[in-house]
Amino acid sequence: MKKIIVYINVLIILLLVLGCLLFYFIKDNSYSDNDGSYTTSNSITSTTVISEAYNKTDLFTDSDLEQSIDTSNSTKYSVSSGQNITINKEGTYVITGTSSNTTIYVEVGDEEKVHIVLDGVNITNSDFPCIYIKSGDKVFITTKNNSSLSVTGTFKSDGDIDTDAVIYSKSDITLNGTAKLTVNSIDNGIVSKDDLKVTGGTYVIKASTKGLDANDSIAIAGGDINIEAGTDGLHAEYSDDDSVGYIFISGGNININAGDDGIHGTTVVQIEGGTININAKEGIEGTSILINDGEINIKATDDGINAGNKSTKYKVKVEINGGNITINMGQGDTDAIDANGDLLITGGEINITARSAFDYDGTGSKTGGTIIVNGTEIDSLTNQMMGGQNGRRQR
Repeated sequence: MKKIIVYINVLIILLLVLGCLLFYFIKDNSYSDNDGSYTTSNSITSTTVISEAYNKTDLFTDSDLEQSIDTSNSTKYSVSSGQNITINKEGTYVITGTSSNTTIYVEVGDEEKVHIVLDGVNITNSDFPCIYIKSGDKVFITTKNNSSLSVTGTFKSDGDIDTDAVIYSKSDITLNGTAKLTVNSIDNGIVSKDDLKVTGGTYVIKASTKGLDANDSIAIAGGDINIEAGTDGLHAEYSDDDSVGYIFISGGNININAGDDGIHGTTVVQIEGGTININAKEGIEGTSILINDGEINIKATDDGINAGNKSTKYKVKVEINGGNITINMGQGDTDAIDANGDLLITGGEINITARSAFDYDGTGSKTGGTIIVNGTEIDSLTNQMMGGQNGRRQR
């Protein structure tokens, strides 16, 4: 009998040790997801998920948000046709006058900042940017009096650099000020190969391709922005890195007429405020779309809001926690809100006129807010299912 008790005790100890080893192995080979659950890192389909939310205070500096610049110690230039201006040291530069075939070059150190103040300047070029930022930490382009910049012909490259915008920057740029800037382009309007911010001023942009385009991000905190674009109104994408390319909007009045997407972000499209009016093939497109506030009006002929697999670093979802959203869809096989992942609605007022209000491939959840579809308030989410595998439409 004593031997049996000893055997049982040994067996219990072995089972406890085995259980501890198994728990340690599972915990060590997993990561914690945003919802607190664990997913094994050995899984073929696992993805490192980056936090979707951005904070305005982290994105905009005090200088970004200043609309009037002290020009008492500035350098002043008056443009002249056929003559370029080169800025090669940090400082504030006031530009005036009217000219053709003039380019303002910025070539300063990687740690240096430049303020360009547009004080009633008008430049029309045939084939090259009006402002070309080749180097620098950040360049502020501030409107003091109404100005205009135009490129009327096909852009020529600068060596292997495709300088395809009226304002073309390889560095961060911030657009601010108190006056209007008109931009006309046979290609793109304003391009930054880094971050592009808008905090003030009035912009009238007409571009054959994209209106505002950036590699890493577009962040808007204010200003009146009017874009007529052949392809996308706002476009953030870097083909070599799908962890960047986000769009953040916390203020301003934005009006977009676009041939393709009104707003297109590779990773996150986050809206915290402002008034946004979009008339486009597709209204808002990104991997993770987060709407917490704002007045948003969308007219679209494809999808109104679409979350798709554009980045391997973010969850595919549409999350609406607030705001007033109106979506009017064209005829045909169109969806007002289309998520190739989850669709989560916790608040806000959503008014939809469409043949198909919702289409989601993951979880659909409504825990708050008001939703009106074709004049009728609904309490739960419908799901468009047409063809494809598992009854869902393939995209």
